Amino acid sequence: MGINEEELRRKILIPAYIRTAMSSAIRNRDAGASAEAAVRAGEEADEVPEAPIVVFVNSHSGGRHGPQLTARLQQLISIEQVFDLSDTQPPHFVQYGLTCLENLADNGDNLARVIRENLRVMVAGGDGTVGWILGSLGELFVQKREPVPPAGIIPLGTGNDLSRSFGWGGSFPFAWKSAVKQSLLKAVSNPVQHLDR
Repeated sequence: MGINEEELRRKILIPAYIRTAMSSAIRNRDAGASAEAAVRAGEEADEVPEAPIVVFVNSHSGGRHGPQLTARLQQLISIEQVFDLSDTQPPHFVQYGLTCLENLADNGDNLARVIRENLRVMVAGGDGTVGWILGSLGELFVQKREPVPPAGIIPLGTGNDLSRSFGWGGSFPFAWKSAVKQSLLKAVSNPVQHLDR
């Protein structure tokens, strides 16, 4: 049975004014100015996504599939929710993008608060990439900026031991276009498993 792309998109798409503010905060390395602009632009009433997702793609993993995967994910979700690790490093996402989202929530944006509480992260890469993302997200715990978003994996590396251990797969699938949708759906619907690090 196929996955309805529009239904999946409704479950994971962050409203335009919030994702634009977060993207701008990361690009300009200034979480405050972006949050202020979003408050002014955020007059529209958007639907609350069930499980908003951001995706990090290591475009150097997976041979020739990294750039194609990035483009496909941007098409499925939005350009602002899919980060190529050669352009956006995870610490910058945490420092600027998530801080922008938290600032919006602190300024009374209820939608931003719900998105921050329910945010999930997907990582398309190998064990090293997953470790880098998890380490960056772990800083949220240290800084007492919880909750720490749960992470799912699209296996793009050579080993993918962590991905295999948690049931995300051990290799990048041959039928990857449908597998990507399945991975996103798993991130929305599967229960969170905890990992000691």
